[in-house]
Amino acid sequence: MRIGLTLAVLCSASCALAADMPKSVVGLNAVGLQFAQQLIREGRIVFDQKGAWTRDQPSIAQKNEFLRLHGFGEYSKWHLGIDLRHSVRAKSHYKFPFGDFSALHRCGLLAVKARAHEYGYAEIESAAAELLAMIESARPRGQKRVD
Repeated sequence: MRIGLTLAVLCSASCALAADMPKSVVGLNAVGLQFAQQLIREGRIVFDQKGAWTRDQPSIAQKNEFLRLHGFGEYSKWHLGIDLRHSVRAKSHYKFPFGDFSALHRCGLLAVKARAHEYGYAEIESAAAELLAMIESARPRGQKRVD
């Protein structure tokens, strides 16, 4: 009986502490946002369809090879989020990828926006929406939007 009461008190205390902690340690990667804007201005965009990201996103082997050749400084540019729980020299520090290391993918940003909304990362969701609006204004005349 006493053990059950002690566990209940401990659980109650730890739940109260967890409620006081910040919701997230994932935030917007300003470097990634600026780089994405640059890619759009340069026209380095793949105007693919919604859902294509599962096919178009880089594989683990491609990510590892890019890191080997270019390092974490360049790798970080291809992500809209950073996770402060992990070292800047770890792949897990970088969240919400949006391109294939050569071009920004519209479908990647659609996936970022949806996932950021799902997890409550409003700043990342807003950045993805801003980038999608930039893409729409950069779309070549006569090219129709496909979802």
